[in-house]
Amino acid sequence: MNDVVTAGDYGVLTEPATLTIQRILPGPIERVWNYLTDSELRRRWLAAGDMELIVGAPFELVWRNDELTDPPGKRPEGFSDEHRMMSRITEIDPPRKLSFTWYERGEVTFELAPRGERVLLTVIHRRIPDRSVLLKVGPGWHNHLDVLVARISGEEPEPFWDKFARLQKDYARRMPA
Repeated sequence: MNDVVTAGDYGVLTEPATLTIQRILPGPIERVWNYLTDSELRRRWLAAGDMELIVGAPFELVWRNDELTDPPGKRPEGFSDEHRMMSRITEIDPPRKLSFTWYERGEVTFELAPRGERVLLTVIHRRIPDRSVLLKVGPGWHNHLDVLVARISGEEPEPFWDKFARLQKDYARRMPA
């Protein structure tokens, strides 16, 4: 992967069914790695779920997006207060790379690269089945990563669901029909 995919904070389609999104975070790399792999830290920005950090290990991600910010904002219709997904680790290279299944259809990869005292986090979400899923995945990753940046920087993120609704409109305009 090149150093930076240019689109500001927005995800970009790097292949027809692959979304790539990046963030620069305060280091060191081991600290960021912990936010990706430790259930309690990951729960604060994405989803809880204990992981055995070996290839082939199954794990469950548990989203409770209402708990990510205070206040959470207005949850859109069709989203529940909790969502669960079974996954399996497909590749691991601590503290630089973690890949896992996304349901049984897709795959997500986190890549970490030091940038001086900072860390470049690249998220690659592969095999997105269609535009309707893309319009959830794009704003979802964007928003979750913004919460991560806030958490790791010691700041308070804006209400999760309000930002998600704004981002969903942005992604609908930015992503090809």
